[in-house]
Amino acid sequence: MTKAVIEAYYDAFNRSDVEGMLALLDPDVEHHVNEGGIRRGKILFAEFCAHMSQCYRERLTDIVAFANAEGTRGAAEFVVNGEYLRTDSGLPEARGQKYVLPAGAFFTLKAGRIARVTTYYNLADWIRQVSA
Repeated sequence: MTKAVIEAYYDAFNRSDVEGMLALLDPDVEHHVNEGGIRRGKILFAEFCAHMSQCYRERLTDIVAFANAEGTRGAAEFVVNGEYLRTDSGLPEARGQKYVLPAGAFFTLKAGRIARVTTYYNLADWIRQVSA
C-alpha cells in the first residue's frame, strides 16, 4: 500500500493535480523542503505548490518507489525534467531554461496517508544548469 500511495502522489504531481496530492496527505503533514525549512500542514503544502507552479514546470520520469515491510516508511527516486518559468527569490534569473535533475524523496506514512515528505536534489547542479 505504501508504494501505491507514493506512486499516486507522483501521478498527481505529473498531472499538476494539487488537490489529488493533498488528498494523500495527513492533515498535519511535515514537508521538508530541499535546503529549506519545514512546512507543517496541508495549507502550507498547498501554498508551496502554488508558488512552485508559478516558477517551474516539472514532469517526473523514471520514478521508482520503495517501502518498508510495515508500510510506515517509503522512498522514491526519479528524474526531474523541468523548465524555469519565473525567477524564484534568491535564485538565478529565469529565462525559460530547461533542466534535468536526479532527485529523491523520503516518506513517513500514518494510517495510509503521507505524514512526512522530504525531498532532496543537488541544488548546485540545478543552478549550474539554469545559469549555463
